[in-house]
Amino acid sequence: MADKVTAVVYTSAGARSGEITLDPAVFGIEPNVAVMHQVVTAQLAAARAGTADTKTRGEVRGGGKKPWRQKGLGRARQGSTRSPQFRGGGAVFGPHPRDYRQRTPKKMKRLALRSALSARAAEGQIKVVEAFDWGEPKTKQAVALLQAMEAPGKVLVVLGPGDRVAARSFSNLPQVMLTAPGRLATYDVLWADTLVFSRETVGQAGGGTRYEVAGDDFVREEGEPA
Repeated sequence: MADKVTAVVYTSAGARSGEITLDPAVFGIEPNVAVMHQVVTAQLAAARAGTADTKTRGEVRGGGKKPWRQKGLGRARQGSTRSPQFRGGGAVFGPHPRDYRQRTPKKMKRLALRSALSARAAEGQIKVVEAFDWGEPKTKQAVALLQAMEAPGKVLVVLGPGDRVAARSFSNLPQVMLTAPGRLATYDVLWADTLVFSRETVGQAGGGTRYEVAGDDFVREEGEPA
């Protein structure tokens, strides 16, 4: 576990205002690749619809009468024209509705999420915004903020319940995914190239733990107002 993990803090206008100390139990552990792989596999499996269905010979319509007599014609004996070898017959070993979900322990999910967050923190791809204090929703200001934070590519923005203006500002960007702290998933974290938190939501990440951001954790740049 890392002794100290920090992230750069920005204002809503994109100006760098300092650094914040992140919870090392969430953002500073040694990533467990095997657990992340298993949890992501389970998450993708759970997303499958599992609605594919085929009819067996007992479900297709017709074929109730024996097509020809048992003996004397020199042909193979048949009992129904809806057997699998006939056109229009039932399928053999075809798919049927099923649930693809895999049971994953909560501790494993929590470890996988913290591993993914720690991997992104080690790469310096955790960005924190003091507060999304925009007056009205505008996509232009969201794009300007991402450019100022040097966050190209896919971005996962973690917003709180009061960040409705920010949610509408980011919603039209195709490479941006919005989520809440309680809905963070390992796959989403690994999908994104950069993670953007607010000062409120960064303390709520980690899969069931709540890290209270203290004033000592927030170090401002020289000359920046408190």
